Amino acid sequence: MQQIQLTNKKLLITGAAGFIGSNLVLEILRTASPVHIIGIDNMNPYYDVSIKEYRLDQIKSMADSHPESTWTFIKGSISDKELIDSIFDEYKPQIVVNLAAQAGVRYSITNPDAYIESNLIGFYNILEACRHSYDNGQPGVEHLVYASSSSVYGSNKKIPYSTDDKVDNPVSLYAATKKSNELMAHAYSKLYNIPSTGLRFFTVYGPAGRPDMAYFSFTNKLLAGDTIEIFNYGNCKRDFTYVDDIVEGVKRVMQSPPEKKTGEDGLPVPPYAIYNIGNNQPENLLDFVDILQQELIRAGVLPEDYDFEAHKKLVPMQPGDVPVTYADTSALERDFGFKPSTSLREGLRKFAEWYREFYMESQLTHPISRRRIYAGIRNRLLIIG
Repeated sequence: MQQIQLTNKKLLITGAAGFIGSNLVLEILRTASPVHIIGIDNMNPYYDVSIKEYRLDQIKSMADSHPESTWTFIKGSISDKELIDSIFDEYKPQIVVNLAAQAGVRYSITNPDAYIESNLIGFYNILEACRHSYDNGQPGVEHLVYASSSSVYGSNKKIPYSTDDKVDNPVSLYAATKKSNELMAHAYSKLYNIPSTGLRFFTVYGPAGRPDMAYFSFTNKLLAGDTIEIFNYGNCKRDFTYVDDIVEGVKRVMQSPPEKKTGEDGLPVPPYAIYNIGNNQPENLLDFVDILQQELIRAGVLPEDYDFEAHKKLVPMQPGDVPVTYADTSALERDFGFKPSTSLREGLRKFAEWYREFYMESQLTHPISRRRIYAGIRNRLLIIG
């Protein structure tokens, strides 16, 4: 497996104001300078935009502390083909990491158009731009890394989920779009010799994450005195994976593109790979809620005498959900010597401390902070896989 050094490279990271994207930008600026990063994000209001603005502020501060590197942010959508083509023409990125997508399993049931536009049309635009990056003998894109999802495993009974398993039975449109991304990337790798790697992320969490994720939405609701709903009567398990572990995995994968080879037919053997990135340790949702409440009390987000039982309701499984997610990460360990290791308690502790600082302690100095928390609470926030 060949190695690419990130230093002095031009990187395009889509979804750069998103949860994983912003943390990836921060990590690369911190560890790979000098580096030149172009970020794109449409800043859509799927959840509280002030969190995305906060992430961009963090990136700007990091970039300012590394003047040898460059950070360029472009507000726009990857579904805008003209914009994507112009970015490739102007900046000629050498490594592309596509993290832009419309996320959320249940949201895909009520808002399917958003998934077709971003996850299919948007990804097609990225693939086409990568294809044409080799025009006229240019060196072009050295590696395309893109986000897939554990959702592609659908209701597979075999666990842990392995990348060798068949994934032909998605149970949501979101999952179907992610499976489609893998198929599209494979076709472009075969036809145009584009080194590409898909990463199936498992239930990512951490500070400044997505407010529609369980740990975040539960916190908002408990603080507001509302009732949290635990699906499948608590008989669900999730392979919660801390965002720093996800980012470390992505960074390692970026530097190791699949090797280009020619097959017996004289055509490229697709330089294509798929990996799971998960904690390899599914947690029961009731245990997860118990740890979350302990850490929220410890951080001072909730009072010590908070009555959790009065604010907890067990409800049936929701459409598009699956009872268990569990990652087989043996391929990731074999090829990159890496396995996520952050415990759920450690990760939720960091989230609780961030939540207190962002929403509660900063209210005195940041007038928008109070609006932030109320906006987060007003949203209909649901647990997703």
